[in-house]
Amino acid sequence: MQDLKVVLVQSELVWENPEQNRINFLEKIDAISSTVDLIILPEMFSTGFTMNPAEVAETMEDKTMLWLKNIAKQKNTAITGSLIIKEDNNYYNRLVFVFPPDSNRDGEIQTYDKRHTFTLAGEDKVYTAGNKKLIIDYKGWKICPLICYDLRFPVWARNVENYDLLIYVANWPKPRINAWSTLLKARAIENMSYCIGVNRVGLDINGYEYTGNSAVFDTLGNEISNIQSDKVHTEIITLNATHIKNSREKFRFLDDGDVFKIIQ
Repeated sequence: MQDLKVVLVQSELVWENPEQNRINFLEKIDAISSTVDLIILPEMFSTGFTMNPAEVAETMEDKTMLWLKNIAKQKNTAITGSLIIKEDNNYYNRLVFVFPPDSNRDGEIQTYDKRHTFTLAGEDKVYTAGNKKLIIDYKGWKICPLICYDLRFPVWARNVENYDLLIYVANWPKPRINAWSTLLKARAIENMSYCIGVNRVGLDINGYEYTGNSAVFDTLGNEISNIQSDKVHTEIITLNATHIKNSREKFRFLDDGDVFKIIQ
């Protein structure tokens, strides 16, 4: 397990316009001059948080997935974020993790469907909820990716797999941004893992404002990056593997956790 160099891409999203969003994100990604291990995009990065999936949903073989695979190949980095996928006549808010060529898993894609659909916005009425947690093994790191509203439910994130990095991609609006920052820190502390949250900025078509506050916390809840600006911003953070090892050897809090099983 070596240090992991991660890129947080905090961006505006063009409403229900996958092509323009791909163009905008590619400009930001092409501007990354250093070698990195992982690029993280926000929730529904190709469309914004729309409840009209029939208008913009793609399949796992469509343009946005091909675009992600090409970036992973060209930049030799993993890339992740969520988008709207249609499968078996259902719509999913699906996070995809695309592996780069040098990982010996060239082009492999692992997926996680959002478990907690956002009932306040009616997401549960149009999207099918997932029921499987995903742990990704990448460059010696165990990574648990989750999506936005999942952040409010600590049992689902509970670190029973001994993962090292917890990722939340989101469209988390300004009125509840304090909860976003507080819960990211709490998830890092209680799971003794790095915790990264990547949020969007700007206004959506419904008038909701997003202020970003993308952030990174270490295993003790120390904030090592917080993009306070409500502007578009790309930041590179290096996650220290030794920090994981040392903190868990010194503070064996995970060993004392309650034993439980999620039954539904």
